[in-house]
Amino acid sequence: MTDAAAGDEAAGSVAGTATADGTDTQGDASAAADASDAADASNAVTAPVEPVDLEDASPLGDTYHRGPVILRGQMIPKDNTTANLLKPDADTDWLHMDPWRVLRIQSEFVDGFGALAELGPAVAIFGSARTPRTDPVYKAARRMGSQIAKRNIAVITGGGPGVMEAANRGAALAGGKSVGLGIELPHEQGLNQWVNLGMSFRYFFVRKTMFVKYASGVIVCPGGFGTLDEMFELLTLVQTHKVANMPVVLYGEEYWQGLFDWLNGPVSDHGMISAIDPHLVTLTDDPDEAVKLVTKGL
Repeated sequence: MTDAAAGDEAAGSVAGTATADGTDTQGDASAAADASDAADASNAVTAPVEPVDLEDASPLGDTYHRGPVILRGQMIPKDNTTANLLKPDADTDWLHMDPWRVLRIQSEFVDGFGALAELGPAVAIFGSARTPRTDPVYKAARRMGSQIAKRNIAVITGGGPGVMEAANRGAALAGGKSVGLGIELPHEQGLNQWVNLGMSFRYFFVRKTMFVKYASGVIVCPGGFGTLDEMFELLTLVQTHKVANMPVVLYGEEYWQGLFDWLNGPVSDHGMISAIDPHLVTLTDDPDEAVKLVTKGL
């Protein structure tokens, strides 16, 4: 072999670019490697993908936050309260929504507490708005209002006609504090003319809170559902120790005796209540005795 042939053979062996028949051995090797990689890729095991648990996904879609409140789906408002407030032609339905009603209730409490905070000792007189001025009960309520005011004790009523008017009238003419806590009702005409400190309420429960908070004693004259509601709520609060014990005097023994016979009879006998504490309620036909009982210690 000549030196030239030996050099050519060595070059072919080292470079690997061609064989004796002219085939490109390096290109064949590269193609084979690519084919092998493709085969490996096709035979590779794909890592499993976690399936989506549709039961965990919310069917309600987006979440809308309004302060601490979360709304989803159809509960998401199409507009917002701020937009309603700033629209000059917006309706006022939003004013009657419960969140705004809470603020109105709160404002009644604030106004009531502010108006009565410096009232001083007071006695509440409950009774019917239907009692005519010629009725002996009207005259008795007027006398009781007067006698209480002369002791420098305020008289609180529901501010309406009937027994309420009589008690306010007696207190006002005696130069005392005559308080009327009215309620907004379709058939009521506002506070009677004998009230010198008054307030009208939209909500019964706010009004009753004012009676209980600021009265140190209560006289209950004959009346209907409203009077019974006020009396029984007061007795419940006293009996459950939600308020301090206070004297409760029912004026008109004949009128009230049947009710208390029923309470101490069938209601107590069936175990619905305990026997009524005789110190909790007193019945009397004497206006002066009623005043003496409710003002004792004031």
